[in-house]
Amino acid sequence: MRENRQLLTLTHLSQLLCFVSGIGGFVVPLIVWLTQRQSIYKLDEHGKSILNFQISTFLLTLLCIPLILLFGLGLLGLLIIPVLLLIFPIVNAVKASNGEPPYYPLSIAFLR
Repeated sequence: MRENRQLLTLTHLSQLLCFVSGIGGFVVPLIVWLTQRQSIYKLDEHGKSILNFQISTFLLTLLCIPLILLFGLGLLGLLIIPVLLLIFPIVNAVKASNGEPPYYPLSIAFLR
């Protein structure tokens, strides 16, 4: 296994494609993780964190839709989730470039 912090950083930043194409922020990290996890050091850990975060935020978004009817709480969630989708990939890209482990809040561990 070889270390490639640049690929780890780009994988985290590729999540920002969700603002451009909608689904690209999930598909690109998934493809990188599936194809490179055996050859890049710590890509398995970072890839699982990214995918868990993407799946979790998608499910939280779906949960916010019916919550709109409950005093508009869903609207607050629908405003906060895009901010999280913007900030945490950048923060974790910096962490990856420094060799630190990723941390995504509100992530459910679907992949372990």
